[in-house]
Amino acid sequence: MENYTMEGRTYRYYGQEAPLYPFGYGLSYTTFRYRDLVLSPPVLPVCANLSVSVVLENTGLRDSEEVVQLYLRWEQSSVPVPRWQLVAFRRVALLASQEAKLSFKVLAEQRAVWAQDWRLEPGTFTLFAGGQQPSQKTRAPSEVLSAQFSVTGTARPLHAC
Repeated sequence: MENYTMEGRTYRYYGQEAPLYPFGYGLSYTTFRYRDLVLSPPVLPVCANLSVSVVLENTGLRDSEEVVQLYLRWEQSSVPVPRWQLVAFRRVALLASQEAKLSFKVLAEQRAVWAQDWRLEPGTFTLFAGGQQPSQKTRAPSEVLSAQFSVTGTARPLHAC
């Protein structure tokens, strides 16, 4: 084997072609609504962690569970990166008409890129929160919210943080 790249071999590197059965694929017996996605702080230093909150509401008539998924996208990077990367998920059980405010932490190391070593880079990032991958086509509707945040400072090795 001479080509060790992951291009076209895993869901993270499919390019423009979507996988047949993406992560989180399936149907539900109810519907959910996402709202109030908040990223804090919206501008953070290169070694800092990001706090995320989102409100999930069961808008259907049945009690059910939803797998809330957070994906990260680099808007520009010095090296090839996935189209988006799963950085957090949580299974949440909600009664019919119930809502919950969920909190997550996206660690600085989850933004690291491989460039002969793990590095953190400044730039603009987009965070997606929802019951599926961004731009996923499914039979059951599911919202995906998005918000951008910025990382300031100079690039540095992950171990230097």
